[in-house]
Amino acid sequence: MVKRLYIVRHAQAEDGYLRDVERNLTSKGIMQSAKLGRSLKEEGISIGKILSSPANRAFQTAKVFLEQYNREEDEIVVLEGLYGGGPRGYLAAINGIAEEEESAAVFGHNPDITFFAEYLTRDDIQGDMKKATIIVMEFENLNWAEISGNTGKVLRRIDVGTIA
Repeated sequence: MVKRLYIVRHAQAEDGYLRDVERNLTSKGIMQSAKLGRSLKEEGISIGKILSSPANRAFQTAKVFLEQYNREEDEIVVLEGLYGGGPRGYLAAINGIAEEEESAAVFGHNPDITFFAEYLTRDDIQGDMKKATIIVMEFENLNWAEISGNTGKVLRRIDVGTIA
């Protein structure tokens, strides 16, 4: 069985005065999140499990993304390990997904999310993940719990700036 993973870096967020975890999306970031979700939905891509960092900007990216699928924010599983837990936090999150799920999306932050994407594959992920970027990976003949380093194949990279 094939598992598909969508690794999503949050959209544009405000800078400055707030604690890092409290930073919200800007209006541009909201539009970027909607564009990412709408693009995948229009391609007929369905996504099962949705995992997010507890940081506002990642959660808001996931929420707006899901709205394009007419899905509710209570479907987002918030995991503390996706904020400051490093690639190990991301791996633990992925390894904990129920086996019946065929696909999942994880919403997080740099540098951890880029390091995680690089860890999962020997393929070139084309450098640092910019804001509002998705790396689509596939894992053949593995359960979620078996996914580890160099087990994934990069199918594509979606940068919000390249979506028509």
